[in-house]
Parts: sequence; structure tokens; C-alpha cells
Amino acid sequence: MTKSFAELGVREPLMRALADGGITSPFPIQVDTLPDTLAGRDVLGRGKTGSGKTLAFSIPMVARLAGDLAGGKRRPGRPLGLVLAPTRELATQITATLEPLAGAYDLRVTTIFGGVSQHRQVQALKAGVDIVVACPGRLEDLMKQKFVSLDAVEITVLDEADHMADLGFLPVVTRILAATPTQGQRLLFSATLDNGVDKLVKRFLHNEVLHSVDEANSPVAAMTHHVFDVHGVDAKKDLVHKLASGTGRRILFMRTKHQARKLARQLTEAGIPSVDLHGNLSQAARDRNLAAFSAGEARVLVATDVAARGVHVDDVELVVHVDPPAEHKAYLHRSGRTARAGSAGDVVTVVLPEQRKDLAILMRKAAIKVTPQQVTADSDPVNALVGEIAPHVIPAPKPATQPQGQGGGGRRGGAAGAGQRRGGAQGGARSGGGQGGTRGGGAQGGGRGRGQSGSGTGRSGEGAATGGGRGSGGRGRGQGSGQPTVMYSSETPGSGGSQGGGSNQRRRRATRP
Repeated sequence: MTKSFAELGVREPLMRALADGGITSPFPIQVDTLPDTLAGRDVLGRGKTGSGKTLAFSIPMVARLAGDLAGGKRRPGRPLGLVLAPTRELATQITATLEPLAGAYDLRVTTIFGGVSQHRQVQALKAGVDIVVACPGRLEDLMKQKFVSLDAVEITVLDEADHMADLGFLPVVTRILAATPTQGQRLLFSATLDNGVDKLVKRFLHNEVLHSVDEANSPVAAMTHHVFDVHGVDAKKDLVHKLASGTGRRILFMRTKHQARKLARQLTEAGIPSVDLHGNLSQAARDRNLAAFSAGEARVLVATDVAARGVHVDDVELVVHVDPPAEHKAYLHRSGRTARAGSAGDVVTVVLPEQRKDLAILMRKAAIKVTPQQVTADSDPVNALVGEIAPHVIPAPKPATQPQGQGGGGRRGGAAGAGQRRGGAQGGARSGGGQGGTRGGGAQGGGRGRGQSGSGTGRSGEGAATGGGRGSGGRGRGQGSGQPTVMYSSETPGSGGSQGGGSNQRRRRATRP
């Protein structure tokens, strides 16, 4: 019989916070680790993705810092709890799990990661925080700038240490852990102990207890795997569009940022609302796209491997490896976006003839036995997997682009309008109107050409300059209005001309034609 949170030693305020989030009974990794973590022991946890390990370390962290420490020792830039995560997406997800629990004891949580201005993060640290969830690079930057010190940390968590190693973060992680008190509690979670993770364990964990709920490289039991074999690129494209067309949430994995962006655009244009997630996006764009996917505004997330460890969205019913990954660990982490926390899910790998051999090796290493099926987009296995087709969604119209501006005031502008060939005609046209062209579709530009001594004025309106002027004025002046291209002229418009910015005024000496 599964133990309850109360039997595991979780306090009443935390159980209420868990119940408010719909969590009433623990998962296996929590059952195994909580007695030791709540007792203050160092723990090495090995559990596959989606096993509930975020709560497995969040509960003991809040429990340790509660009571006498709850707000009582809060000092600017000196957190009591630290969680290190490899990606900003994962750090954000951990914070979302921690905050409701921390709120039960008035503990403050802040998230620190790169790719955005550090100003808000620094302000949060100065205001005083209890728990910091951080990516290693930005945290070390703030440590060097003396905005944060780790000498008061009571409990440290290193999540997905194997991914830290894959990204080359272990030297930074080592320096960060060395800055925490040696007597503090440390919890390390990793799917594997290779690539230097074992060195971290030996150096920083003391008398640790190992908990391995599942084999590190085992697939999730509630996950059904499919390999769909297609005969060519066109058949693959049709199949991918069909797999994306169902009503539920699905994640499609690509190898490159360019292909992820391209596929998301193609699906959206085909009436399947999709967003992309990859390393080239700003943090604001990542947050916006993830929010759209989580809220159901976009049914499909097209991602590179950056999302495999950082996206925790409930009820993802299908993961599609549009491009098979290079190695089996990436396959398992990608696939782990579905069938999370006991839910069922399907995983499809689309394979071309030239990829069959490599995929067979990958599946063998991942301990997954599946028989490839030769399919098209209309095959029965595909239709059964997709289920109900979602309604077609007309994509939002693209923003209208402003027309390109006309070159301002050609060299014949004044002469054509006034019948003059000397002085003001060319002076106004070349020097005045010549500055009036727009650049970038009418965002800049404009101008007014005027012969200093002449009696006429050739006026270019908003956006395109038309030189003009009668008489013998020697110089003109360019002034930009920055308005859309609408041409006005007191005489006949000039032709030709140069591109000029509205604020970039310059003068040229009039010359004879």
C-alpha cells in the first residue's frame, strides 16, 4: 500500500499546499527519498523524466527552511536554499512548483538565468530572497559582481546533473558548489552518473543515500512507441502534417533551429496553430510561445532538444521525432515530454530509408522494442493514432507593410517644374529634395527643397521629396517628416534622386547642369 505524505513526515501546511494543487498522494521517487531528505541526509536520486522528482526535492527544501528560518534570516543577496538547473525553461518550471509550497511559510523564491537583463534579478536579490533557482552561468556572473553570496545556503539541489555535463557546465557547477557551506545538505538528481557527474558526487555529497526508482535509461511504462517508415521526403512531410492535425497537445522535435521555425510556420499556415521553441528565441519569445502552448492557443510545439529537459506541460498526448535524435539519451528525454507522472502517451519516430540502420542501433541502446511500420499519411495506424482531426484555424493575417518610398527630388526636378536649368532648379532638386527618399518602407524620409534666391518652392510631402524651385537659388535643405509615402508637388515631380533619412540633413553646392 502506498504511503501518504503524512506517513512520510510531510508537515500539514505543505500537505495543504500540495492538495490545493491537486496532489494528494506521493509518487514512488517521493516515497523513496522523502524519509531521508526530510531527515537532512544527502541524497543521490536517479529517476527517469516525469517521475515526480521536482517535488521530491522541493518538499524537503521548504521543510528545512520553514519554522525558525522562515523569513527570520532573510538578508539581501544571501539565500538559504539553492537549486541549480541546466536550462532557463527548467528553472522556470521548478520555480512554479516551489512557489506554492514556499508560500505556505512565507518564503521568497526568485529565478536567475541568462538571456535577459540582470536588473530585475539583482533587485530581487537586494530585496532579500530565501530560495534561488538558477542556471549556473548567470549565477556565477552575479557572484563575481558581489550581488549574491552562497555562504548562508542550508540546502543545495543539483537537478539534471547529467544534462549539466552534456552542456559543459560542470566546471561552473563545481565552483558554485564549492562556495556553499560544507555542512549544508545536498541533493543531486541525475539520470546517469557519466561525463564527470560521479566526480561531483564524490566531492560534494557526504554519506549520501542512493535512490534509483527506475533504471536510468529505461523507457516510461505508460508510453507507447511507434516507428513509422516512409519512402521519401514528400511522404514524410505529409505524414508529419497528419500527425500534427489532432485535437490534443503534441510536441514535434527537429534537429535544427531553422527547421523548427520553418515547420511551425508551415503548420500554422496549413491551419494547425503551432509555435516554435529553440535557442535563437529571446526569453520573452520563449515565454510567450510556451504560454500559448500551455493555454491551448497553439496545439503544436515544434522544438529542438533545448526543450527536451525544460518543458513540463501536462497532457501532451503525442511526441513526434520528426528528425530522429543522434543518441539514445536524447530520445528518452524528448519522449519524456509525454506520459508524465503516470499518464499515458504515444511517441512516434519518423524514419527515412537511409536512417533505418542508425535508428535500430539507437532503439537497442534505449531498450525499446518496436517493429517499424511502412505507412503513408492515410494509413490505418496513422489515422488510429491521430484520432479526431481538429478544426482548421485560419492564420492571422500578416502585418501590412508600408510601401517603399520614392527617391526624393531627382536632379531634373526643379528644371522640369519651372523650365529652368540653372541655379535654383538643380540646387533645390539635388540638395533639398535629394534628401527626401524613404528608407525601410517609409519609416524615414521626407524633405522640402527650396531655392534660396528663387521665387518658387517645390514641396515634397510626407515621405518622398520632389525638388523644385524657380530662380537661381544656390542651395537647398532637406528635412524629413518620417511619414508614409504621399507625394505632393507645386510643380512637376522630379525623377531619380537619392535615399536619405529624415534626420540626416546635408547640403550640397548647386552646380550647373
